[in-house]
Formats: sequence, C-alpha cells, structure tokens
Amino acid sequence: MRLTYLTEKSISDFIAMALAEDIGDGDHSSLASIPADAQNQARLLVKGDGILAGVELAGYIFNAVDPTLQVEVLMQDGATIKHGDVALTVKGKAQSILTAERLVLNCMQRMSGISTYTHHLTDLIKGTNAKLLDTRKTTPNFRIMEKWAVVIGGGHNHRFGLFDMIILKDNHVDYAGGIKEAIVATQRYLQQKGKDLRIEVETRNLDEVKQAIETGGIHRIMLDNMTPEMMREAVAMIGGKFETEASGGITETTIRSVAECGVDYISVGALTHSIKSIDLSLKAYKL
Repeated sequence: MRLTYLTEKSISDFIAMALAEDIGDGDHSSLASIPADAQNQARLLVKGDGILAGVELAGYIFNAVDPTLQVEVLMQDGATIKHGDVALTVKGKAQSILTAERLVLNCMQRMSGISTYTHHLTDLIKGTNAKLLDTRKTTPNFRIMEKWAVVIGGGHNHRFGLFDMIILKDNHVDYAGGIKEAIVATQRYLQQKGKDLRIEVETRNLDEVKQAIETGGIHRIMLDNMTPEMMREAVAMIGGKFETEASGGITETTIRSVAECGVDYISVGALTHSIKSIDLSLKAYKL
C-alpha cells in the first residue's frame, strides 16, 4: 500500500535531516579506525518477537549513506519475527555500514514496536466492524514513519495533520460556544476558503451527540470517554447517519467491549506514544 504522505521527497527529506543530526561534520569513529577502502558485511539480527517494520525504509537509508551498499532483504515489512531471525544483510564499504547503522536501528526498532502493538490490538477486535486508528500523538519529525508502521501492523491512519481533516474537539467546541456554533462556523469557513475537508465532531455526552445529529453537515461523530453503555445508545441515536469513532483511554483490556458497541472506528493514541521498541542489532559477520 502506498500512502499519500509517503513520497520519495518526504522520505529523503527525513533521512537527510536525521543523518545531519547524527553525522554532523563526520562519523569520526569510523573514519579514524576503519580503512577507507575496507569492505565488510553485516546482518540485522532480531532479538525480540513481533511484527517487523522499517525494512523498506532501511533500504532508503543505506542508499542515502552510500549507493554502492548492497542490501539483501530476507524478511519483508509486516513479517512475523522471533528472536534469532535475520531480517536483512548489507555488504560494501565498512565505514558506510557503520555510519548508517544507528539510524537504521533507531527507525526499525521503534517502527517494529508500533506495528507489533497495532497488530495485537487489531487481533483483539477481529470479528467486529470496528477499524483501529492512530492519532496525532506522535514523535515530532517522525510522524511519517510512525503512521507507516501502524499500517504495516494492520491498523489505519487517522488524519495526518491539522491540515487534511477538521476535528472539532472539546476545546474547539467550548471556545466556539457549543456544538452547533462550532459546526456552523466551520461550514462557513470551508465555504469561504473553498476547501473540501471532512468534519468530525467530538462529543462528551448524549446531549452533545443529539446536537451534532440535529446540526448535521458533518461526516463523523467522536464518542469521547464514554462508557460502553453510553456508546451503544449513541450509536443507536446516530443510526448510521454519520460515521462513529470511539476515543479516550481505550486499552487492550477494554477495546473489545468498545468495538462491540458498534462503532466504525476506534482511535488509540498509545499506538504511537506508549510502545516498547523491538530489540534489533546490526552485527558484522564473516562469510
């Protein structure tokens, strides 16, 4: 699947900034200790269990550091991994392998942690109609990769940023003076600006759900921090007129009961803000 935010430019821009942060005016450890013409190889070892992510990105990173490096992918993004697996090998200039090593590992470890947890939560809601969504609770300047990892793990992306969808959250509603006021002002703004953006409204209780339904002109109603009983009633009130999304403090122990309320989507910030990275390492080896 090719995602709209995943372009050659977005990936290369990220890699360029990340390498500049890490290398500065040179990888002096490698330049000082390894002969410039030395050739070697390394393999990426898996030291944990989960779902692999970041393999394709690793190829871009190695190529950006040194286009002559030869990468052999042994396990693809989305593969189930276990301790002892080898995900890829890389051969070529030893200095280049060492320079790329940390960025490759940092990205793949975090992405694999995200894809693993996403896959776990997706499994928990199998058999329901609910789809698992990520949020904007991401690491600054790493959102592209984190959202990519969610998709690799079987989840779905919510809006990428503030620019590609409107979500009227509780503070927007309170500042605007209420549900109806926030929706009407938003509709007016979009008309004036000539923008075609989907509108979602966060609701905190059944009265706000009713107001959102009566006002209309929206695409999705978010049911925030509601009990399963309240969510079921809200879904019945909405009656398929608008998409529904459950949000707020949803965990692996509660996600199944939330999904069974009949919501279309469940958004979980923990997919990207509270995951444990999968342990990976890049080790030199002899043929």
